[in-house]
Amino acid sequence: MARQLIAGNWKMNGQGAQLDFFDDLVSEIAAVDVDILICPPATLIERCARAVDSAMIAIGGQDCHVNEKGAHTGDVSAGMLKDAGASFVIVGHSERRADHGETSAIVKAKAEAVLASGLTPVICVGETLAERESGEAERVVVEQMLASLPDEASDRCEIAYEPVWAIGTGKVASTDDILQMHSALNNALPSGVSARLLYGGSVKPDNAAAILSLDHVDGALVGGASLKASDFASIIKNSIR
Repeated sequence: MARQLIAGNWKMNGQGAQLDFFDDLVSEIAAVDVDILICPPATLIERCARAVDSAMIAIGGQDCHVNEKGAHTGDVSAGMLKDAGASFVIVGHSERRADHGETSAIVKAKAEAVLASGLTPVICVGETLAERESGEAERVVVEQMLASLPDEASDRCEIAYEPVWAIGTGKVASTDDILQMHSALNNALPSGVSARLLYGGSVKPDNAAAILSLDHVDGALVGGASLKASDFASIIKNSIR
């Protein structure tokens, strides 16, 4: 059984004054047999990395450019994130796919850039409500995953299934739907790839235990509930099997 990974995606939230979050979190969870990841805005990565014990809490980026350097105003490379203290990078989040037109080919290139920098990509996949209602969800998500995985993924990638219609809406997929999708993703992983499969989409303290107890659910990618230390700590505690 894979060691669970509970990751928090702060999105475009957080400033330096909120870094007492880490003291509050550590005081609530003590020693747990779970991998913990926080992905703050790029402006906070270095300060967050200094504020935590890296053996207990990892810090990650929320996106990166496919290139290591160059004339790309406003972008950051995986190498820059690593230099700031990141060890993971989220790529392919549905908000990036939708708002920035990122295709799975672009996501794959970003994941390869992350691996080339010695970091671990968290590759996001998920279906829209229309795709879910038309019965296409499983096909769409499996195809996204396979098209987004680097050619040399091995065990150095994480996969996060986030149904687009459940992100930030308060809606959550049923446990049957989550189990079915995670089973399909697990079965579709290429030979030699042993990525952990995370679930994301309105994960909260009151539903985390039911979700994280499912087969093939190896953790969670948490949005809004990762901004409050007590809520995030509760989710972490609910992940302990």
